[in-house]
Amino acid sequence: KNSIVMGKENAEKAFAQIEAGENVVFLANHQSEADPQVFSILLEAIGRGEEAAQVTYVAGHKVTTDPLAIPFSMGRNLLCIHSKKHINVDPDSKAIKQRQNLSAMSSMLAMLKEGGASLWVAPSGGRDRRNLETGEVPIAPFDQKTVDMFRLMGNKSKKPTHFYPLAMVSYDLCPPPDFIDPGVGEQRNVRFVPIGINIMDEVENVGGVESRHLFTENAEKACDEGYKELLEAINKKQDGEE
Repeated sequence: KNSIVMGKENAEKAFAQIEAGENVVFLANHQSEADPQVFSILLEAIGRGEEAAQVTYVAGHKVTTDPLAIPFSMGRNLLCIHSKKHINVDPDSKAIKQRQNLSAMSSMLAMLKEGGASLWVAPSGGRDRRNLETGEVPIAPFDQKTVDMFRLMGNKSKKPTHFYPLAMVSYDLCPPPDFIDPGVGEQRNVRFVPIGINIMDEVENVGGVESRHLFTENAEKACDEGYKELLEAINKKQDGEE
């Protein structure tokens, strides 16, 4: 009852664009393995369950190999791409991972060319981590090359492709370890807590070849602002102020 959906008007705009055969990419911060389910459940809460079922999640390899992540991934449309953080961990499997990434990218481009695709991606390449000094959980920085790649794919598709920053609060649901572990089987706790999403305004298409960093910076800034708004709204609701 304390979970929150913000930015409903932007969600309506995004789904109208998808319905018109255009593509939408949600650029999200990432807090737990449950994020695909969190996004889906909260879209269902605003009457968009059918659209929620059509979202494809661009995820790392752990969603299909980690015992904790697998149940959260069931029933979701997944495209698995090995992140830069993990692709070099085992040199013997690097070539296989690279081929798998190329295959996933080809599938994604085919979806975008068809039009009407909705993709969820975390440009940080990993989950938000707690600041051990302050105890706060800031969003992880967006990787410009990742955002550039999705913009390029959108251009290659020849279909209008829209980008919406998506702030997510789900850290306390299943907090990640404070330090990155490339393996699987992390010791974790799952909790019953409020969750939330905030769909921000579509990112203005700024930044040419020389200034493309502006697009990523604007997307990250909007996501961070939406994240802080969401945390404040959840805290107020829990305190009974709303």
